[in-house]
Amino acid sequence: MSGTLSAIALSAGLPLIERILSRKLGDAGGQLATEVIRHIADALKVAPDEVEAVAEQYPGRVIEAMRQVEPMAPELVALYAAGLQGQFALLQAEAAEPIWMRAWRPGGMYLILFLWAWNIVILHVANAVWKIALPPAPFDALGWLTGVYCSLYMGGHTLKDVVSKWISK
Repeated sequence: MSGTLSAIALSAGLPLIERILSRKLGDAGGQLATEVIRHIADALKVAPDEVEAVAEQYPGRVIEAMRQVEPMAPELVALYAAGLQGQFALLQAEAAEPIWMRAWRPGGMYLILFLWAWNIVILHVANAVWKIALPPAPFDALGWLTGVYCSLYMGGHTLKDVVSKWISK
């Protein structure tokens, strides 16, 4: 998406914006580039997904928006670098902790996997082999348990995204 935008930034003499948008600076996933595009969109007063279309129709407006964002670029790069340092520090801290303090995440994943496997397969095989009638757990309870665990494990972003999409409809 940012190919046209990086070309405009290069032609306008905005090297830092061009490096960020062409992903020569930042991660391969484009998290920093996405943030810069969001700031450009805010300066243009359009949605971030409309910036490319505005760039094709009105490159002058986009250049002016990029000139407004260029002074913010070093701060955005610094914030991005600080975020990476925080992630690395967290990984190092978790590696230094005892295993029982960080085992809740994989333990929870295996527990949820087992509960789903129990409810779908193992319970029915056990009932057939031993000719008993153990009832399965309610699937809605398993769904809620899985949803709550995923929202906790993923830092609340899953729950936040689901709720925001649900409310916006």
